[in-house]
Amino acid sequence: MRDYVRPQTLSEVIAHLAQGAQRLLAGGTDLYPTAGRKLTGPVLDLTGVDELRGFRAANGLRIGAATTWTDIAEAALPPALHALQQAARQVGGRQIQNAGTIGGNLCNASPAADGVPPLLVVDAQVELVSSLGTRHLPLSKFISGPRKTALAPGEVLTAVTIPETSLGGRSAFEKLGARTHLVISIAMVAARVRLDGGRIGDIAIAVGSCSGVAVRLAAVEQAVKGARLDQVVGLICPEDVAAALSPIDDVRATATYRIKAAVELVTRAVAEAAR
Repeated sequence: MRDYVRPQTLSEVIAHLAQGAQRLLAGGTDLYPTAGRKLTGPVLDLTGVDELRGFRAANGLRIGAATTWTDIAEAALPPALHALQQAARQVGGRQIQNAGTIGGNLCNASPAADGVPPLLVVDAQVELVSSLGTRHLPLSKFISGPRKTALAPGEVLTAVTIPETSLGGRSAFEKLGARTHLVISIAMVAARVRLDGGRIGDIAIAVGSCSGVAVRLAAVEQAVKGARLDQVVGLICPEDVAAALSPIDDVRATATYRIKAAVELVTRAVAEAAR
């Protein structure tokens, strides 16, 4: 087995994975910094596989796992994915956005992964392929903890899929950090709102950086659904937001501050998405 391979097709990728454990390289923006002085092999470089990149309509939308943040930010996507595009423009600097991929962001499974809340609010699933076949998992089941995923040995994440039913409405993304860009977030929120006759017909809210994994706020969604726009802010209960989260104290913020920030960001994201 060679230390570095750059296949050109998905079939080649699967064949190499079947030979044993390998490091998967997509953009490398997470892999290289965590590798220390030397990236040890064997490394399977996915950047040559064109079929892993781009957008395709398929009973909703299919986003290839090697699609870069720049691809996402500049694509003509429906308003329901506005939050994902907002997040894409805040993932590091331009060089990082040109190299970093949506699949790498999910597989890295950081609690502060910018792509996760915007995908949770559109009920995203991941497509996982191995020599045994293809399986699909809800994103909420794929990321199981900090730096932990359900990716099995020999599998590669090939795409993120979004059902047609979740592409209605408009979404918004709010992120709080020590500065606006090039920073790991203290808290972040994505919200998707579909209006029905001046009322909230459907709503989804997700919070990241405030728990081991990003989470949906089911209680808040239930409280706001069906409300008039002028009622929404008053129905977002801080206790419901706090109950869903399990933040920690770290060098960026205290747990108490994170909860207060999350409440404010939820209010802002819902208000922007509903405009």
